[in-house]
Amino acid sequence: MSSMSKIEWTEATWNPVTGCKKISSSCKNCYAETFANRFKGVPGHPYEQGFSVKLWQDRLSLPLYWKTPKFVFVNSMSDLFLDEVDDIFIKQVFSTMVSANWHVFQVLTKRPERMLNWAENNYKKSTWPSNVWLGVSVESTDYLCRVELLKKTPAKVKFVSFEPLLDKLDLHNGSLDGIDWVIVGGESGPKARRMPIEWVDGIFDYCLNHNISFFFKQWGTFDRQGNRVGKKKAGRLYRGGVWNQMPVVSPINS
Repeated sequence: MSSMSKIEWTEATWNPVTGCKKISSSCKNCYAETFANRFKGVPGHPYEQGFSVKLWQDRLSLPLYWKTPKFVFVNSMSDLFLDEVDDIFIKQVFSTMVSANWHVFQVLTKRPERMLNWAENNYKKSTWPSNVWLGVSVESTDYLCRVELLKKTPAKVKFVSFEPLLDKLDLHNGSLDGIDWVIVGGESGPKARRMPIEWVDGIFDYCLNHNISFFFKQWGTFDRQGNRVGKKKAGRLYRGGVWNQMPVVSPINS
């Protein structure tokens, strides 16, 4: 957890929950699990327990001490809507996000059923905190159903992270209706799976035609030509530029 982040589409990370459980194909080479397990068994380390799920009460108020407005990725090392995270703890996380309304909080999940159920039971669209964005992670057409559940939430800003993108998406007119922001990225690491440029083109063209903000995060381990060159060398250039589009909204609740 840090008030600074190297993740391209955010500025800070906040992890009141750490650890997770695999749920779909994109979890196979999970960077968070690999990182956490490096420190498993190290006495006193935040990941002494490895990637087992842990709720951190003492981290709940941290964003309140960050006085400079930031985009904050919530639970970069976990998923807020895991079964192991009880409703009371989720409500405490939301209480902090509402109080720290000078930040924008980006909540990303692979468990949209729980997210939708919790959101509908606690908020209406008119009362949803505008500085809390909800998103889902989608790696292939098989998981576009997550987007449909995201659309039903009362969040005022909704986003989809197609990272790691593992297959060509079958996007039809209406697939991303109501989505404000799309992130695309390839997989990195020694066991990374390649992301062909044609897969990116399909998403980019859809976003362009439907006025959806497009953010290209990375090629990953493989470059545009399909060569294994490593994440740094593969870079972020796409169609001759760097795509850092984001929704234009105010972080202040209304």
